[in-house]
Amino acid sequence: MDGRVKTLHPKIHGGILGLRDNPDHVRQAGLQGIEWIDLVAGNLYPFEATIAKLDVAYAEVIENIDIGGVTLIRAAAKNHERVTLVCDPTDYTGVLNALQKGEVPPRKQLAVKGFQVTARYDKLIADYLGK
Repeated sequence: MDGRVKTLHPKIHGGILGLRDNPDHVRQAGLQGIEWIDLVAGNLYPFEATIAKLDVAYAEVIENIDIGGVTLIRAAAKNHERVTLVCDPTDYTGVLNALQKGEVPPRKQLAVKGFQVTARYDKLIADYLGK
């Protein structure tokens, strides 16, 4: 479907959202062949840059509304006690440095940023469509 459906999959979201300390989740993951995902790194489609273009076609604007990326960010942020989220390229180096030292990056802080990023993204979309 031209890339419209690619990240919304139970094995991906189960791997992100599963509670590793919940025996039932662990059992279900095993039965379904779900592996835990410890880190989600992703950026959203460039909606803001798209709407800033002169004479941009409405169809192009709509195609630059990210669905799966927002879902991955929100899932990782929700389960931030177990999953590290990186959705801002300015955080890549800090997260990588922490991981290389065997440290856990500041997951809650990164989760907050994830919710801020998706809230801003959704507001841009709502404001554009509401014009």
